[in-house]
Amino acid sequence: MRADTGAQPARTPLADGLVAVVKRDCPTCRLVAPVLLELRASGAALTVYSQDDPGFPEGLEPVDDTDLDVSWALGVTTVPTLLRVEGGRVTGREEGWSRPRWEAFTAVAGLGADLPEHRPGCGSRTVEPAEAERLAVRYGAGRLTSRRVELGELEDEQEALFGRGWTDGMPVVAPTEARVLRMLEGTTRGPEELVAVVPPDLVPCTVEKVAVNAVLAGCRPEYLPVVLAAVEAACTDEFNMHGLLATTYFSGPVMVVNGPVAAAVGMNSGVNAFGQGNRANATIGRALQLVIRNVGGGRPGEVDRATLGNPGKYSFCFAEDEHGSPWEPLSVERGLPTGTSAVTLFAGEGVRAVVDQRSRHPESLARSFAACLRGVAHPKLALAFDALLVVSPEHARVFAEAGWSKARLRQELDELLTLPGDELVQGAAGIAEGLPAALAGTTLPKFRPGGLLIVHAGGTAGLFSAIIGGWVSGPSGSQPVTWEVRT
Repeated sequence: MRADTGAQPARTPLADGLVAVVKRDCPTCRLVAPVLLELRASGAALTVYSQDDPGFPEGLEPVDDTDLDVSWALGVTTVPTLLRVEGGRVTGREEGWSRPRWEAFTAVAGLGADLPEHRPGCGSRTVEPAEAERLAVRYGAGRLTSRRVELGELEDEQEALFGRGWTDGMPVVAPTEARVLRMLEGTTRGPEELVAVVPPDLVPCTVEKVAVNAVLAGCRPEYLPVVLAAVEAACTDEFNMHGLLATTYFSGPVMVVNGPVAAAVGMNSGVNAFGQGNRANATIGRALQLVIRNVGGGRPGEVDRATLGNPGKYSFCFAEDEHGSPWEPLSVERGLPTGTSAVTLFAGEGVRAVVDQRSRHPESLARSFAACLRGVAHPKLALAFDALLVVSPEHARVFAEAGWSKARLRQELDELLTLPGDELVQGAAGIAEGLPAALAGTTLPKFRPGGLLIVHAGGTAGLFSAIIGGWVSGPSGSQPVTWEVRT
């Protein structure tokens, strides 16, 4: 983002004194044209730049700024804008018309005596969409270091992007210079800042590269900080994105977003939270996957060796419903302060339903949850796979009305999921799959300590919750990572 003053000098140095930027198409500019004549008559050093008509205002010898170079350099977003220039730099500005402020600003009394005391200004031509995009590319493209790719005149844009392998199989948004620059306005971080080294090819990835893929995914600029946090989290040793790509298992990154940013960017935590229809949910998760694909080289059939995969590998991203939750948010439970925006990445498979429409007491509902959780990966496998339990509002209300905290529910589940080794060993129940025979006669927890995450999301109608099974857990596989979102 360009600075408010002095960040980009005009083509010719600004003369000291007062500078006014106007356009004939603005009623307020036409209103104050006599005031500008009064300022000139008072002896004030005044230079006027006109954005749309080199002859306006008459009698002031305006400087032609129809190409908007000076307006852009000065960061003008409203006309009229009156600036004070000292030593070639802007030291003050007034926007719109206000007699008291203009008199104080110019030290000239009695300005515009016959005019209304106040009138708001109009939008500068620099903020008109087409002009803003043209100027952003003209003055901002030099900030971008990514390789430019020119498409042939007869090439279909979508087919060209698909043919170059830059998509996940679905149409993408072409990352033009203007779109990438607009995306970068969503963060204060510089385009050249290193975000992470992205597996599997271990390629350094800058903010600009993330922005390019966020454009491809269809993100809005305000989503970019969340995408950046997700990329940082995914590229940690703990999350082990390389291993998650290379496994033949079903899993991919599942992103849970907490804190004020979720509402600020319009994420869905309620009805159909895992489903289609919400741009932020869909494109933030997709952008992470495209970074892994396009920067890191993680493509299906190459390093990505999933036997079956799951649809969530396009995008699996949702917000936790904190407002309606009876419990502390996942990010707080995992150590971040209340009110902090954060993403938690979990190496998850597809969604499996928990149906219990009859339990009205927490003990019964906890038993339903435990029975379903036992089936993660396989009912006879313990300690090998984590799980994410997503409790819907109607089910959460059963626990809330009984005064159960999240810790109480987890304790109950831990007890219910402490399993007899005799039922888990290979061959038990006539099933060859299972644990070594030496574990017969012992008891084992289904999940490792910290391996069961609990969040609150979903619509307020429907006595259904969900389980998202994990990949191989712990240091030998993937561990959940919670990362703060910073602008």
